[in-house]
Amino acid sequence: MAVSTYTTDIGGRPMLIEHGRMAGLAGGAVTVTYGETVVLATATTSDEPREGIDFFPLSVEFEERMYAAGKIPGGFIKREGRPTEQAVLTARLTDRPLRPLFPKDYRNDVQIVVTVLSADQENDPAVCSIIGASAALMVSDVPFYGPVGAVRVGYINGEVVINPTMPEMDNSDLDLMLAGTADAILMVEAGANEVPEDVILEALEAGHEAMQEVIELQNRIQREVGKPKREIVASAPAEGIQDAIAQFVGTRLEETIYDPEKSTREDSTRALRREVMAHFAEQYDAKQIGKAFSALEKEIVRRNILEHARRPDGRDTRTIRPVTAEVKILPRAHGSALFTRGQTQVLSVATLGTEADEQRTDSIGLDEPKRYIHHYNFPPYSVGETRQMRGPSRRDIGHGALAERAIMAVLPDKAEFPYTIRIVSDVVSSNGSTSMGSTCGSSLALMDAGVPIKAPVSGVAMGLITSGTGDGKYAILSDIQGIEDALGDMDFKVAGTEQGITALQMDIKVRGITTQVMEEALAQAREGRNWILGKMVEGISTPRTELSPHAPRITTIKISSDRIRDIIGPGGKMIRKIVDETKCTVDVNDDGTVLIGSTSSENARKAIDWIERLTKDVEPGAIYTGKVTRIMAFGAFVEILPGKEGLVHISELADYRVPRVEDVVNVGDEIKVLVTEIDRQGRINLSRRALLEPSDEPAEVGAATGGGAEGGLEGSGAPRREGGFGDRPPRREGGFGGDRPPRREGGFGGDRPPRREGGFGGDRPPRREGGFGGDRPPRREGGFGGDRPPRAGREGYGRGPRRGGPDGGPSGGNSGPDGNSGPGRGPGEPRPGGDRPEGPEDDRPPRDPFGPRW
Repeated sequence: MAVSTYTTDIGGRPMLIEHGRMAGLAGGAVTVTYGETVVLATATTSDEPREGIDFFPLSVEFEERMYAAGKIPGGFIKREGRPTEQAVLTARLTDRPLRPLFPKDYRNDVQIVVTVLSADQENDPAVCSIIGASAALMVSDVPFYGPVGAVRVGYINGEVVINPTMPEMDNSDLDLMLAGTADAILMVEAGANEVPEDVILEALEAGHEAMQEVIELQNRIQREVGKPKREIVASAPAEGIQDAIAQFVGTRLEETIYDPEKSTREDSTRALRREVMAHFAEQYDAKQIGKAFSALEKEIVRRNILEHARRPDGRDTRTIRPVTAEVKILPRAHGSALFTRGQTQVLSVATLGTEADEQRTDSIGLDEPKRYIHHYNFPPYSVGETRQMRGPSRRDIGHGALAERAIMAVLPDKAEFPYTIRIVSDVVSSNGSTSMGSTCGSSLALMDAGVPIKAPVSGVAMGLITSGTGDGKYAILSDIQGIEDALGDMDFKVAGTEQGITALQMDIKVRGITTQVMEEALAQAREGRNWILGKMVEGISTPRTELSPHAPRITTIKISSDRIRDIIGPGGKMIRKIVDETKCTVDVNDDGTVLIGSTSSENARKAIDWIERLTKDVEPGAIYTGKVTRIMAFGAFVEILPGKEGLVHISELADYRVPRVEDVVNVGDEIKVLVTEIDRQGRINLSRRALLEPSDEPAEVGAATGGGAEGGLEGSGAPRREGGFGDRPPRREGGFGGDRPPRREGGFGGDRPPRREGGFGGDRPPRREGGFGGDRPPRREGGFGGDRPPRAGREGYGRGPRRGGPDGGPSGGNSGPDGNSGPGRGPGEPRPGGDRPEGPEDDRPPRDPFGPRW
């Protein structure tokens, strides 16, 4: 098959349509390329019509292939499953402008399949889908009154933009999908940030003009490569059947139609239909009788509206049905509302969650998480019917998406209100425009939940009745009900605030409407939705200032982004521990924003304190309450912040001499400590002694084992004099006290001569190598010199090894001559084992555990 290529510009970028490259056995197939987005669109019809149906069997499928975006599907199956919500919405966008353009009596199955082959995440596949489906129908043998063009319209920096890229749409106040023929608009779908009606009309006109080139290109493609269309043999109604039925029912059908109660009206209409079927059963075919009866019903409704402005429930064209708005319907829900308009009733319930509850998608798009989710449910009992319930239908998904778009424009920013919000709208009774009822109910439920929305949003569904005779006569209806939707020509839904429009959706059953009709419909819709808004504020006018007691409280704290790892911990261990122990949700953003959610303020406070301790730096001079984690002979390690330990040396545990660390603290104890120093290697020194209150009481246990009173020496309870050791007078300048003269240069005082080089003073000779001076021989290994034997047990003064081993610590007793440890001595008692002088061992300051020799 020869490949034909056609190109046109749309929105300032080339669009390429190819025929003949793929899917040669389909009824019609084209590929559409826009940027680097490529879709394959096929259209196929069955050979024979489907028997026994009174509708057109059209199905549209939109297939997202994950390879189009260079992704592998998530989950265990690793294959595309059911369509995503975005795929369902795009299929609906494709279906809606095509459906009105098929012959009225065509009953052959038609299936359109659009497959995304490449997605550049800049050019919207939905535009390519509508154009591709239309082009595939044009080249196929399916009867089709096309072609259809489509554009996406934005409003950026005060200007209308045709087909902006997807990143550009982030800055747009309007996101409008528009499809139509050369003469009229067929479909509108839009979300907006309170945009006025005149901007909407400007966008509609600009979009309809922009699609003309691609419409003309499709006509050219059909002329050059299109297949001949199938002939349609329409079944003509039996001659005179409608007049016969009208004469038989007389005014009874009109009286039945104009019963304001939907349930009794439908029951009466069904009973009358059965009577007509039975009366004409022998004269006409049952299908022809039913078709003629429906046509008579439609003709009565449309004629009365056009000629007498009389609607089935007695209203004029602008009147809205009675509206009531109730809030706080459900006691445990975070927010709830019941919105009633006529016989349409919607229960909307709002639930607030944390960032962890955001919806994450797996699609060919940018996969941005959703913090606002709207779900719409249409159970069969709402229309008095029974059917199987197998999850949300495409209609349910579409109506929910419309209500979601309508509310998006008024939601607070995440920084202002960091909650995930879900609304569920259950239609409990339906007689027209349940999607707009869901919009109104959702607005009420959000305010009841305390969500600070910018303004309440209301919505109304507009209808259209045309004469069908070409005389241009039409009537626009406000707040259409079910029968007017079924028998009318348009369903045009408009939602917005008092300031402007937030959402639009238009479906029509004729071959398009003009912008003049849309202008009138928008103006009439504004009048109707403002009236509904007035009724809504009677139920609740502003958002509640307090959240429901059952809703989580979210606290936002900010930390340095380089401290995020401290909260997460290795493999997420720390954040899981926080969540498990505090029962809070903890969400950490890349910019350092931490969201803590809990229904308990006490638990939230625990989580906040924990995170602040994890991310806070230890400061010298600061006081902390920490837990003892380890005990060594030289002191205790205390965790003052999560993951941050410091050492309280044994000399800093108390204001007396502590023989054993365990006498003061044990593992697991909580103590208050002062940070005295953080050295150059980041090690933290702590003191408990510095925080103890001075005491005038005699020393207790510590003093009995060698501790002294504050300011005193071992074994002395008296405080030190300023510059002295007891009751001695203050030290002389350069001396120890008393009347001793100042120290000599290099000596200890008095008239002693300066120290000799290497000696202590006087006329003593220099020290021998390894000795103290004089003619003494060098020291023996491990001793002091002379002929004394080496030290016993350990390097020291003849005592046995210290208790505590190589880690050091206080002496565990005095050693005997054999090197074994002997009993301890009391305060003031002479050391056993010789006349070795006091001082070199016991009076030296405690070792620094972080020093190089520790």
